[in-house]
Amino acid sequence: MALTLLELAHWSTWAVCAVLKLPQLAAVLAAESARGVSTGSLLLELAGFLVFLRYQIYYGYPLQTYLEYPIIIAQDVILLLFILHFNGNKKRALFYGVIFWGGWYMVTLRKWIIDLALNLCTFISAASKLAQLRCLWQTKDSGQVSALTWSMSAYTCATRIFTTIMTTNDL
Repeated sequence: MALTLLELAHWSTWAVCAVLKLPQLAAVLAAESARGVSTGSLLLELAGFLVFLRYQIYYGYPLQTYLEYPIIIAQDVILLLFILHFNGNKKRALFYGVIFWGGWYMVTLRKWIIDLALNLCTFISAASKLAQLRCLWQTKDSGQVSALTWSMSAYTCATRIFTTIMTTNDL
């Protein structure tokens, strides 16, 4: 049986997301440094992914529309821990964990909060990329930043827009 375009998009998104952060993690580990990798960028990205995941769960969307988010979030948390380790800020991990855990529950206190949070995710995502570019500009060092990770991320964003619209009709 042949896969439909929608099924192919879902499967390819999941497959790419399963390894999305591995090139970035490998670069940081190989260098034993997080120089050029923005902690702020990663925190914004993580916040955006958590809001997307919470939104999908809150509205009861099919698992196939958000299955990759727990995978990406886990990879982001691991990357964040390595960055904090190499930057000598391991104690901040608990602080970030508490903030994200609290935010997970706060965004669903009211329907308008989760809706607003999702609408702000485009700006959060853009801010994340700008923070990373600013970090690269300041450090003049892109050695630990993975172009492959960024390329795979762009692909999964495009496929997820398509699959979400086709599956849930949520623009």
